[in-house]
Amino acid sequence: MTLPFRKMHGLGNDFVVLDARGRPDLRLTPARAAAVADRHTGVGCDQLIVLEPAEGGGADVFMRIRNPDGSEAGACGNATRCVASLLAAETGRPRVTVRTVSGDLPAVALPDGRWRVDMGPARLGWRDVPLAREFDTLHLPISRGPVGDPAACSIGNPHATFFVPDLSRLRLDTFGPSLERDPLFPERANIGFAQVVAPDRILLAMWERGAGPTRACGSGACAALVNAHRRGLTGRRATVVLPGGELEIEWREADGHVLMAGPVATAFTGELDLDALPEPAAPAHAAA
Repeated sequence: MTLPFRKMHGLGNDFVVLDARGRPDLRLTPARAAAVADRHTGVGCDQLIVLEPAEGGGADVFMRIRNPDGSEAGACGNATRCVASLLAAETGRPRVTVRTVSGDLPAVALPDGRWRVDMGPARLGWRDVPLAREFDTLHLPISRGPVGDPAACSIGNPHATFFVPDLSRLRLDTFGPSLERDPLFPERANIGFAQVVAPDRILLAMWERGAGPTRACGSGACAALVNAHRRGLTGRRATVVLPGGELEIEWREADGHVLMAGPVATAFTGELDLDALPEPAAPAHAAA
């Protein structure tokens, strides 16, 4: 089964985008998704994005998101911007709506070439994250060595943000794998480590659920701003600085929606033979 693909990224958070809107025969199993994402024997990506028809109207496309381990994600801010730019090129419209399993995400092109996505409302209840049992999501009883006391929320995916004094001294692979799978997170969680350097500036490193360390995570940046504001550490707007670059995040007071603005880029295009891809070995962090 051969089909064209596009390799895109937002701040180095990279995606293989497949257009299945005209391919009802495409059966993308978790194993095949993992094979495409494998950086040694596949194309390689942080997430595989599959475009499908948006049923029922109200959106321009349905975006399915697969992690490198084959699991499905609910939302991805950087990928939403990439997909929005593709739809705009198709339709000539600067405003589009991308549907995900977590809801519809409106996006608009900005004059400077960036895209802004409405990621929807931040969900703060313990069932919304979700947690395995009832806790105040502003302070969770989780720690690993010197890091602890995270705040949690859902931005289409479960997120926990740990606030640290010096991000440069932290090793993601030391704490990320076990925190992602802490028993308090029945669906696992994206783990963010945030250093607030000013009321409008946050340094952030992310360990993504099912993917491990990534150069940027849009929903993680949104969660970091939301949780930092809830802790009284920032205002409702901030620049979130990730290894791959900067995102502008706003937690809108009027309706609780989180807005994210950032760049998009296409690295290359090609053709993919799904049947020729071997199934990859399980990633090292999957068993952690």
